[in-house]
Amino acid sequence: MDSETLLGDAALAADVIDEFDEPSVEDDGSLPPDRYLDRELSWLAFNERVLDLAEDPATPLLERTNFLAIFASNLDEFFMVRVAGLKRRIATGIAVPTNVGRIPVDVLADVSAKAHELQARHAAAFRNLVKPALDEADLHIEVWSDLNDEDRDRVRELFASQIFPVLMPLAVDPAHPFPYISGLSLNLSVRVRNPKTEKVEFARVKVPQVLPRFVQLPDDGSGRTRFIPIEDLISNHLEQLFPGMEILEHHEFRLTRNEDVNVDEDESENLIKALEKELLRRRFGPPIRLEITDDMDPVTLELLIRELDITEQEVYRLPAPLDLAGLFELGKIDRPALKYPTHLPTTSPRLLPTEPNAEPDIFASINRGDVLLHHPYESFATSVQAFLEQAAADPHVLAIKQTLYRTSGDSPIIQALIDAAQAGKGVLALVEVKARFDEEANISWARKLEKAGVHVVYGLVGLKTHCKIASVVRQEKDGELRHYTHIGTGNYNPKTSRIYEDLGLLTADPQVGKEVTRLFNELSGYAIEKKFDRLLVAPRYLRKGLLRRIDNETRNALAGKPSGIRIKINSIVDEAIIDALYRASNAGVKIEVWVRGICGIKPGQPGLSENITVRSILGRFLEHSRVFWFKNENDPQVFIGSADMMHRNLDRRIEVLVRLTDRSALREIDRLFDLAMSDATMSWHLSADGHWTRHAVSEKGTRLVDMQAKIIRDTAARRRTR
Repeated sequence: MDSETLLGDAALAADVIDEFDEPSVEDDGSLPPDRYLDRELSWLAFNERVLDLAEDPATPLLERTNFLAIFASNLDEFFMVRVAGLKRRIATGIAVPTNVGRIPVDVLADVSAKAHELQARHAAAFRNLVKPALDEADLHIEVWSDLNDEDRDRVRELFASQIFPVLMPLAVDPAHPFPYISGLSLNLSVRVRNPKTEKVEFARVKVPQVLPRFVQLPDDGSGRTRFIPIEDLISNHLEQLFPGMEILEHHEFRLTRNEDVNVDEDESENLIKALEKELLRRRFGPPIRLEITDDMDPVTLELLIRELDITEQEVYRLPAPLDLAGLFELGKIDRPALKYPTHLPTTSPRLLPTEPNAEPDIFASINRGDVLLHHPYESFATSVQAFLEQAAADPHVLAIKQTLYRTSGDSPIIQALIDAAQAGKGVLALVEVKARFDEEANISWARKLEKAGVHVVYGLVGLKTHCKIASVVRQEKDGELRHYTHIGTGNYNPKTSRIYEDLGLLTADPQVGKEVTRLFNELSGYAIEKKFDRLLVAPRYLRKGLLRRIDNETRNALAGKPSGIRIKINSIVDEAIIDALYRASNAGVKIEVWVRGICGIKPGQPGLSENITVRSILGRFLEHSRVFWFKNENDPQVFIGSADMMHRNLDRRIEVLVRLTDRSALREIDRLFDLAMSDATMSWHLSADGHWTRHAVSEKGTRLVDMQAKIIRDTAARRRTR
């Protein structure tokens, strides 16, 4: 189906590089030209806030190792997509300026400088802060020189039996060209000399990704848990890989490649086959970053730069060990005292049976009134998952329709859809196979759904289906067909639902049900879209709907009426939305923005944004929900949904926001904003120059409120007092 049939004048260009496109608004000269913060530097500032948590001694120790790993993993993706996109624009001569009016080559220079600074700080945080704290907790990451003779004898046995058989040394000589270096793989460069001919050769040893990154050392009776990086272990057994050769030098290096995917959907007769072909090509994207240990000799470095066709500016010298994303393994160690306290999500009180000892009935609960869910404080398993599982098993359910953007292949959500189809129900799954870095997994379980009899639709040409909606049609006892609907801010993924903070609405409201059903029909078939009442749908109506409501608050403020805007978002860079907020601020509208990641707004700048406050909260859960709150003369209009304020969300994705009407839900949203924006809550504050300042301790020296910990306590208390 052509997306233009459904969505009118939407941008149809494929997501080559998601946000590298024209600004969403033309500058009329009424606002200063330098009114946006750079989005690339803003993203790096977000990852710097992650690093803040790793450096904070108040963060539980094994959570600090996790934050170090998250920082590393985040930065990998930033290079694979964002830096790769900048380089591609420069290489192809695309001169469209960024949303701050600078050309890509200047942005890349600033990004490179900041990335070098952050990677050095990241390595220092591990070496000088986290590793010593691990040592104090009897969790030791050793190096070969730390081991005594007895340790080394036992480790040699371990190497010979479990590691040596997996290694594949590759020589480089006239008969063996320089090997392909896969993206994000950890490698050893080795220079050896033949003692008979005195000829010096180069070889590469890839560190096997199928083995643990940190090898646990045998118990030495000290009670300490000890590890050694696998690359250090391999480095000290190179004589077994190159017998008879003299080892001259060996160093670690790691390459990052451009791994973005570009499929010309308009030219593809079969999207799945075209995407599979492109995924194979992704493995061979051009290099964009070379990480090396700071002791690498000039001869080896010169060879790598030449063979990998990379520049000196793209080389990052760091102390060993490289690739600290491997620290995720340490986070799995069973030391509860070194982690956040165990959190068991509660069942939403509105989903509990009204009669003692009765079985939960999701449909009966929804019929009593709308249910606002807050994950992971409230259980995904006993709400959304139970909703779909009960729908699959209920003989009165006739049809289930659902969008799927990211989930796990073994997900009970997938199994529920399969069970429903095998039970003879009509089941439609709209699978977004273009979800970045999940493409292969999505293709795999989409085919599994098809084999089970589920009607699978692979989205729309030129648009990603990013909305989170599920619809169940059930025949009630009186013969009436009733729509039960879920609209959420997060993916239908039981695993990430335990660490992603998200909101969801379960409702039997007939208006919402009809509108979601219409939307599914438009996504899977041919239909002419009509306007919605309770929904805002991108790309045609969402931007317009939000701008209209921002303008309404502006007019109210100018007329002396109550006004106010509160936004919770992952990222905000869209120029039209930001400019509307600036104009609202100048009219006197108090605006609170709660952002997790990228923010293009310059808050608190006189004459531009003195009424705008921006806060960011990071912690054990990833703040992922999107909320839009408009005071509307003390009759608040509040929306939740899947859309961030970015070009891709507003112009090139199917996104859905739903307006909340239940009074208790509206009060709950107010409480969340009050807590998040309070000066008593631990958060980062953004200034007009783009600098984020962490506020973690009060003027009296006491720790500020950890918002997520407080919500855990408050949610558990509400469950107990029911």
